[in-house]
Amino acid sequence: MTPQTHTHTPPPTSTDPGTRLSRALAAGSSSVRLQAALAAGTRPDPGLVALLVERCAVEPDFFVRDMLTWALTRHPAAATVPLLLDEVRAGARQARSQALHTLSKIGDARGWHALSTDVLHDPDEDVARTAWRAAVSLVPAGREAELAETLCTELGRGDRETQRSLSRAIAGLGDAGVPALEAREHADDEAVRTHALATRHLLDDPDADFEAAVAEARRVAALAAAPSVPDDTAGPSVPDAPGASDPADAPPSAVLDAGPHLSVAHDAPGPGDRADR
Repeated sequence: MTPQTHTHTPPPTSTDPGTRLSRALAAGSSSVRLQAALAAGTRPDPGLVALLVERCAVEPDFFVRDMLTWALTRHPAAATVPLLLDEVRAGARQARSQALHTLSKIGDARGWHALSTDVLHDPDEDVARTAWRAAVSLVPAGREAELAETLCTELGRGDRETQRSLSRAIAGLGDAGVPALEAREHADDEAVRTHALATRHLLDDPDADFEAAVAEARRVAALAAAPSVPDDTAGPSVPDAPGASDPADAPPSAVLDAGPHLSVAHDAPGPGDRADR
């Protein structure tokens, strides 16, 4: 009787792409997660879109999130945009912000409809900043001035980083933003005035530093607030000091009494005069 040999069969490994991607995106190493997102974009699979969108909502690493966005842009808009719109409407803070960013990169017209007034005025500054940038990327032709007016209602809001983001967004609209800015350059609120003037400076010089633009705005505002003095205002009259009258006005006897000193001072060139020649 021939003895039977038993070979060890390894347990089957999952070949399901979704399972593999899910595990890789949950790995502790950010480099592993980055490679997983890269692979998902290199070999697009519409069946993986939901996993990529879900991971955007919780991924802590900026570079991995950016790779996830890139991977989503590699997939058909028909598969990505509806899920991203759902995230904007009902997602948590990071989910909404990343969804807006991804919609701006995809460039689908439906992304514009996600940018409601509530989203553009979102109380969370991270979400609002992303919404402003996305709106400038997605605004339909002919509606730039309308968007500029909406964005300008946020002038003066938040910290310096928030204000910088808003200024860059408005400046990205070009001349369409000028009327809305000019309407606020004389606002009662000093923060609004300064922010409007700084944004106008950036619009005129897109390469300018925001801090320099704010400093220039404050200088312009200070000059505008300074009291003006009419050019024809006469200065106070100063009476002549005793003895300071022109010798030509003095009586002859006084000139004669001055002696030779007066004659030298007026008639003879001094050493300095010769040197100047």
